[in-house]
Amino acid sequence: MSLLVVGTVAFDAIETPFGKTDKIVGGAATYISLAASFHTKDIGLVSVVGGDFPKEKIAFLNSKGIDTSGLEIKEDEKSFFWSGKYHNDMNTRDTLATELNVLLDFDPKVPNDQTAPDFLMLGNLDPDLQAKVLDQMTKRPKLIAMDTMNFWMDMKLDQLKKNIARIDVLTINDEEARQLSGEYSLVKAAKLILSWGPKYLIIKKGEHGALLFDKENNVFFAPALPLEEVFDPTGAGDSFAGGFIGYLAATKDISFDNLKRAVIIGSAMASFTVEKFGTQRLEAISPQEVDQRLQAFNNLVQVDIALAH
Repeated sequence: MSLLVVGTVAFDAIETPFGKTDKIVGGAATYISLAASFHTKDIGLVSVVGGDFPKEKIAFLNSKGIDTSGLEIKEDEKSFFWSGKYHNDMNTRDTLATELNVLLDFDPKVPNDQTAPDFLMLGNLDPDLQAKVLDQMTKRPKLIAMDTMNFWMDMKLDQLKKNIARIDVLTINDEEARQLSGEYSLVKAAKLILSWGPKYLIIKKGEHGALLFDKENNVFFAPALPLEEVFDPTGAGDSFAGGFIGYLAATKDISFDNLKRAVIIGSAMASFTVEKFGTQRLEAISPQEVDQRLQAFNNLVQVDIALAH
């Protein structure tokens, strides 16, 4: 197994200044898996859904090279549901409804043939559940990445810090980095968080790009691609994580230089996601469009500067 993805597969209902949706497919693991599938096809998915989750969506995931044998289906229960409304700046939102449903008693079980993946991506999830997945690994993956959020920093900080000590890459946004570290400076925040165990830290800054830090004080910044239209930021961070880990799984190279490339890939995948509601854009893009978007990123950041001295 090249890549194992763990997280939520769910329903969302979203309202932005540009429109609103009824229930549509969402969830961290859905976005991560779809974004990763453009770079590697040997993907395992561990999650849980209810009997209300459309079978055709599971079949679509399978068609993208995503093995859903680790997707538990509780036929008599409902899938996790989240509803939110974004403000005019598209950076802040209000949660209108959260229905845990099948997540209430979710006990992730990794299929026996997926317990030794080359790469592991732990999507945003209860830290206790992330720890259960780590405990099921029969061999340490080449690289373990993990996402989390401020809710878990409030509710389960001790377990979260234990998990951080066991992984290689932590991905959080700038607000979460400040909350987790207690430092306003993102450089100071990165140094403190990296001292807890991980080799790398990625701080996502939404429309302002992403920062990659390592223990040797190397820093890389990737801008976000300026877009004419942003319809829905939901899932952008997860798509970033999927593009990032999918590229690493495809190249098998975990050097800092290749992680920089992976950050650009992640940013490109996130830029597609925000162009339509939910997973619509990720489901429809072609490999040629991905290449064109990567070229646009290359044009954005490539510059030759003659040194003054």
